[in-house]
Formats: sequence, structure tokens, C-alpha cells
Amino acid sequence: MTELGGQPNRIEKNTKIKGDIVSEADFRIDGKLDGNVKTSGKVVIGIDGYIHGKVECVNADIEGNFNGELIVSDLLTLKSSAVIEGTVIVSKLAVDPGATFNASCTMKGKEGKGAVNSPMKQSATTNEPVKAS
Repeated sequence: MTELGGQPNRIEKNTKIKGDIVSEADFRIDGKLDGNVKTSGKVVIGIDGYIHGKVECVNADIEGNFNGELIVSDLLTLKSSAVIEGTVIVSKLAVDPGATFNASCTMKGKEGKGAVNSPMKQSATTNEPVKAS
């Protein structure tokens, strides 16, 4: 993890925190957090990690569990063990096979101009509308 605002912060396994966290550095959660995280860095939820609340960050890698509102200004990566529930707003999304993604998702363009929220996809070969799955 990159050290944007200093040393990366960690909540270790078997640690439970209730409350809000504001940081300029990266954050890794391997324990449980009931509250909100706001950082100008990256948030990593480890395989044993769990967050219930709101997370605002630049990038996020999730292997564990998240329930709440997730706002990622750049890239959200969901590993195969990830379980996501709630609301997600993101610019770029990468989902590994096996990840559970039960969330309403709004994708923002690079300039942040509104959501790309179309229920239809265009077929690459025929330019015919295709129902989104």
C-alpha cells in the first residue's frame, strides 16, 4: 500500500472499533469496524475484515465483507472472497469471479459528469440493443 499521508493504518484481526475514522493515509482493516472511514488514500478490507458504515476513498481492494455506502473516486477491486451489500458509487470496477456483489452501483465517468446508469448494453458486433444481465 502506498503511504500517501504517512504510515498506512491497520485495524488488526480480532480488533473491533465503533466510530468514525478520518485519515490522509492508506487504511487496512482486518478486524471489524462499525462506523465510517474517509481517506484520501486507499482502503483495503482483508479477508477477515468487516465494515458496516460509509467508506469514502480514492481506491479500494476488498477481500472481506462490506455493508453500507461505498464511494470510491477511482478503482474498486473486489477479490473472489469479497461480499458487498449496500450502495456503491465508483469510477472503475474490477470484480474477480466468485465475489458477491449485492449492491446498487452507480458508475461515474472520468470527469465525474453524472452516472453511466443505462439498463441496456450495446452489442459489439451488431449495434443492436442487448438486455443487461
